Amino acid sequence: MTPEDILPTYERVAAQYARARDKSLFERKWLDRMLAHTPPPRRVLDLGCGPGNPIARYLADRRARVTGVDGAAAMVALFAQALPDATVHHADMRGLELGEEFDAILAWNSFFHLSPADQRAMFATFAAHAAPRAVLMFTAGPRAGEPIGKVADQPVYHASLDPEDYHALLKDHGFAVLNFVPDDPDCNGHTIWLARRTDG
Repeated sequence: MTPEDILPTYERVAAQYARARDKSLFERKWLDRMLAHTPPPRRVLDLGCGPGNPIARYLADRRARVTGVDGAAAMVALFAQALPDATVHHADMRGLELGEEFDAILAWNSFFHLSPADQRAMFATFAAHAAPRAVLMFTAGPRAGEPIGKVADQPVYHASLDPEDYHALLKDHGFAVLNFVPDDPDCNGHTIWLARRTDG
């Protein structure tokens, strides 16, 4: 199982994933924190947006103008059905060049499917799409490693850098950490980073 298997896997299991995906919005606290740093009208870039429900729908309900990006065409189709008024692109987040800036960039349970090298390269992509004072939120692992997890009963690759590496990458690309919580017990054990662009 490698990072290159991720998009084909999500393509195969998109409908099953959308049905089974936890829609209790256990992420709400963090989404609200992100929104609190971005007064409306908010332009939100959702990288690895998946089927759009519940996260993108929650953001749209709070007056965010959501732009989704996903490398699996089946996920893009589901997102378009769930949020017909939103913009969605079928594209790999790696090397993404939309030519737009956003007030918030979100990579929730998506960025961590990239290899460590691709994760490092993504910080330039984050910066290229970040408006002045934009916020960035992403999930990762609590420590460096490359575990194999499951989605819709299929094995999937995950990776994480050390927290010190994320701190350095954020700083090098003009972001200051606002909040970092590893294994957050109030968010199903997710490890979350929230940062703000300071050099824009």
